[in-house]
Parts: sequence; structure tokens; C-alpha cells
Amino acid sequence: MHLATLFSPLVFSGSVAGHVAQARLQGPTCTRTTVAILGGGMAGVTAAQTLANASITDFLLLEYQDRLGGRVMHTDFGQDPSGEPYVVEFGANWIQGLGSETTENPVWALAKKHNISNTVSDYDSILTYNETGYVDYSAVLDEYAVARHRASLHAGEILTDNLQDMTARSGLALAGWRPRRNDMAAQAVEWWNWDWEGASAPETSSFVFGVAAENLTFNQFGSQNNLVVDPRGYSSIITGEADTFLMPNDPRLRLNTQVTSIEHSEHGVVIHTADGSCVSAAYAIATFSLGVLQNHAVSFDPALPDWKRTAIEKFNMGTYTKIFMQFPETFWPAEEAEYFLYASPTTRGWYPVFQSMDKEGFLPGSHVLFVTVVESHAYRVELQSESQTQAEIMAVLREMFPDRTVPDPVAFTYPRWTQEPWAYGSYSNWPAGTTLEMHQNLRANVGRLWFAGEATSAQYFGFLHGALFEGREVGENIVRLLKKEEGECARDTQDGEEGEGECRARTHYSVLHGTTPLGAYSGTNGWGVNSTSIQA
Repeated sequence: MHLATLFSPLVFSGSVAGHVAQARLQGPTCTRTTVAILGGGMAGVTAAQTLANASITDFLLLEYQDRLGGRVMHTDFGQDPSGEPYVVEFGANWIQGLGSETTENPVWALAKKHNISNTVSDYDSILTYNETGYVDYSAVLDEYAVARHRASLHAGEILTDNLQDMTARSGLALAGWRPRRNDMAAQAVEWWNWDWEGASAPETSSFVFGVAAENLTFNQFGSQNNLVVDPRGYSSIITGEADTFLMPNDPRLRLNTQVTSIEHSEHGVVIHTADGSCVSAAYAIATFSLGVLQNHAVSFDPALPDWKRTAIEKFNMGTYTKIFMQFPETFWPAEEAEYFLYASPTTRGWYPVFQSMDKEGFLPGSHVLFVTVVESHAYRVELQSESQTQAEIMAVLREMFPDRTVPDPVAFTYPRWTQEPWAYGSYSNWPAGTTLEMHQNLRANVGRLWFAGEATSAQYFGFLHGALFEGREVGENIVRLLKKEEGECARDTQDGEEGEGECRARTHYSVLHGTTPLGAYSGTNGWGVNSTSIQA
């Protein structure tokens, strides 16, 4: 069925206090609602909660999986001494930047509200290794830190002076850090400090916005990172919030619902699903990952405009894969460090960072260790068997600890993010030379079809709190638009006008500047901080 048939004619009825502006349709019947929210991760649930808080109760939340949480995903793993499984996080694992008395990270606030078990993750608690065993190259870590501080200052200058962006590789080199290809200790240190956070190499990352994403989070919310170790899973903060506005077996929540195509026009949106059903809505909020959009897992009719498709293809979707192992005993020096950095003699990023869970406050007595790979190495392990991956890791561990007996693991698992049709990757990353205006086109709505998620956050892309902020903001935008249709909006604006809280669509740019003008760092483009400084 075609959208024009479903939404001709379209009238609205209802009030903001009740079932707001429900689309009353003529023609073939779909389930009708005012707002359809596509995806039940942090952004989708927060958007739905924002609507509910504004007394907009007529919405549907469609989720591909049989659970809420999206890429905040955990699994049972191994066994504790009583035979019960441990719980480990495949997806988001850290609360990154807790906040101060004046500025609190909202994810930290939710973790406290829902009593999520978490503990300080000490990045300074690290031992360094190569193929011969323990080798102290902590001085290289210090060298990188000095260069990284210089790089932050330079990135701030580029931002405030509206200069051309560059790759993170170039920015670090200008700050005095360009390790030789055969300096494997330096390569490991760089991976630990850059790739491990961004899931992408310096060669493929924006210098300005790569630095900005990290600095805006940790300068604003503080440097502390807490690892979530709750047996209910990190996603409990999302399901806990959903429980505040969704009843048990609420018909407004549809799990196991795969969106396959979306028709959209100035009149409304129709969502088609894999089971052959459809939903018609006055507005829709798509919280699909960037990977889903890039892999054309959902089709659009009409096709998204060129400015939108260009923005989608411009950004990178990184893959961050944690590989979990439980051993019959703890053979690594868990009492001495939390992290173990390995410098392969031949290959950058070859199983470089191991983290011990067998520590007080984590999973003591579990004998659980995990190692992280990203990008090309993550894609490689996804394509091979677990036994192949396990053999490679065991060879590394036996090089790292040559004087210890390193047994085979009794449990072993990892996700395959790029093969998940509801994710196709872990989180987004900005490539070099990508402007804030280009990113605004990724954020911008296409008529009544809106977009939200960590990738649409200019300040906090790649972070869970970025998804929360974006879900909340899009929800607030929809509320204002519905009030406008009810004649309750205080004022409207013309395209391009600045200001907060107006009843209008998001700005997009048909013509893009080669650099980001200083004036683009504004709430209009999702840059709602008081200062444009990103310096450390």
C-alpha cells in the first residue's frame, strides 16, 4: 500500500493532555498512533519517556529484539563456585564521566537510581608486556600523555579559529607523537589511548572531533570511569526507566518487531514490519544505529534526500569486540594490576589490552579475563571460529606469562557485532574533515521522520549518554511540534534562526562549508555547551 493512500485525507483530533493528535486515516488499515518510536535502546526508550512525561501517551515503541536495551547487551557466561553463571557485558560496559555537584552525567544518575553495581576502573593500573614477557615501557605511556595534551590544545585552536580539520594521525604527529611502524611498544600505547576509545585508528579519525568527544565528556563530567558489573546487566537502567511509563504487557511496546521499510511524506509516516503488519503515525523517531542505515537494512519510500544519504555514508561505524575467557585459575597478576597491555612483535592491535575481572569490586574469584579488539581485527575474529580465536589468544597469553602455567579456558565467548542485523557495528566515529554542518544533516529530520541515537550526538557520539541526550531532545521536539499543531506553541521561527525550544524542524544544510564556522557550534547543531573550547 502507498503512503498517499493511507494519509489522504489526514486530520488530527485529541488534546495534548491525552491521546495527542492521533492520525485518523481513511483507506487500508494499519495500526494508528501519533508517534512511532523505532528501536528500544537508550535513545528510543528515552524518547518514549519524554513523550510520556509530557502526557503524550499515544505512541508505539517497536523493537527488533525480544528485549529492550539495544547495544547495551549482556550475556550469561561461565560459572561461579555455586554453578550459577556470571553476567558479562557484550556492549556498553562503562559509565564514562560521573559528573560533579553541578553537572552530573545522566547515565550515572540512572545507575544510582536503579542501584546498578559498578566499580572504579583504574586506567593507571596497567602492566606492559611484549612477546618476551613483562617489559616496562610505562615511560612510553607518559610520553604519549604529554603529546596528547599538546594535541588537545592544538585541536582547540583549530576549532575556535575555524581552521581545516585533519586526521588524528596528523594532529598527534604535530604534537610530537608519530611512532615508527616497527616501534611496537609505542604502537601498543597509541592503540590503548586512541583505538581502544574510538574503535578506529588515528588514520581514519577526525582530529578535532575525536579530541572533542573525549574532552567534552571527561572535562564536563570528570575523569572517573566505572565498570558496570551488575548481575541484572547494564541494560537494567533502560528497562528500569521503561517500567516508569510502560505497564506490564503494555500494548504500546512491540518486541520481536523488525522494521523493513518506511514510507514518509509531509502528511505522516507508515512503518512496515517483517510480519506483514504496518503502523501509521503522525511522526516517527528512527533510532537505528548508523550501521543499520549504512547497510540498507531498512528501505525508505521515497528514498532519503541526497543531503541525508551523504551524511549517513560520510560517518564511520566502528566495531569494538570484547572476548571473554574464564580459566580454572587466575594465572595473571590480578593483585598487581587491572589492565595488561601487550605489544605484538609484528601486528598493531593484535589482542593488545586484557582486563582482569578477578578483582575486588568486579567478579572476585571468577578467574575471568577479557581482551578487546577493534576494527579490522574485530572483523577478522568475527569471520573465524571461536577455536581459532582462542588459539591465537592463548599463544599471546603464553608469550606474556612465560614463567607461568597458562591453562586453556573453561569458558570462552564473544559477540559478532557486524553480523547483527539490528546493529551492524558497535558505535559511530567521525572521519577526518567531517564538519559539524555535515553531522547536523545526520541529525536532521526528513519531514515527519526524525532520527536519534549516539551517532546523532555532536558532543557525545559513541557514548551511552549521547544516545540519552539525543532521545530526550528529539522527544522534546516532537512534543513541541504536537503542541504547535494544537495551537499551543508560543512562537515559531524561520529556517536558520537560532534559539532553543522553538516549534520547528531541525536545520539541515544543502550547501556545506569546507570547515566548521564558529557560529555552527550552537544548540541548533547539537552543540549546547557554553564554550567551544575542547582543550584539556
